[in-house]
Amino acid sequence: MMSDGDAGRSGAARPGAGSARRARGRPRSFDRETALEKALLAFWEHGYEATSVSDLTRVMDIGAPSLYAAFGDKRSLFDEVVRVYGARYGSFTDRALAEEPTARAAVARMLREAAAVYTEPGRPHGCLVVHAAANCSNPEVEQSLRERRTANVAAFERRIRDDVAAGVLPADTDAGALARYTGAMIQGMSQQARDGASREELESLAEIAMSVWPHAGTATG
Repeated sequence: MMSDGDAGRSGAARPGAGSARRARGRPRSFDRETALEKALLAFWEHGYEATSVSDLTRVMDIGAPSLYAAFGDKRSLFDEVVRVYGARYGSFTDRALAEEPTARAAVARMLREAAAVYTEPGRPHGCLVVHAAANCSNPEVEQSLRERRTANVAAFERRIRDDVAAGVLPADTDAGALARYTGAMIQGMSQQARDGASREELESLAEIAMSVWPHAGTATG
């Protein structure tokens, strides 16, 4: 009769030993959307430069090979994060511009919603697109986020010009300056939220910001 020691020396396979070895060599499976959301929160909290690949693999709970296979390099992952952020957390701006009848109403709604979104409990405060490139040494990342912010200001300006043409705003309204003012308010509220301002404080700021808007022209604003 073969003893337990003889069985071990003979190389007889123990039940499940082969499958265990294969499991150890197989890349860990993970939920891609869950991992992406964790990466989003990391970039949102710390910015692009300060979030390393090792930070990402830790918070996403995956290995570096899995990260590269699923998302490409850090820059590619960040690009996807920014797109997801825009659709999931930053879309209130586009909705307000599309749904409100005037530029003034759209901006008032944007600022109110920014006060809520930028201070939402349980996630990083402020706007990822505003803060992610802080102290960033990657000019492509900086440029990409700058273009997004600039596109928002251009959208504000188009809407303001439409209202000027329709008589909703006075003919002498400086559409470019008013659009840049709106962009500055959104970005400033984001920084204030990062610095600890409450939703109520930002809502009060939004009310003051709207008080400088020109009054309606010949049409009802």
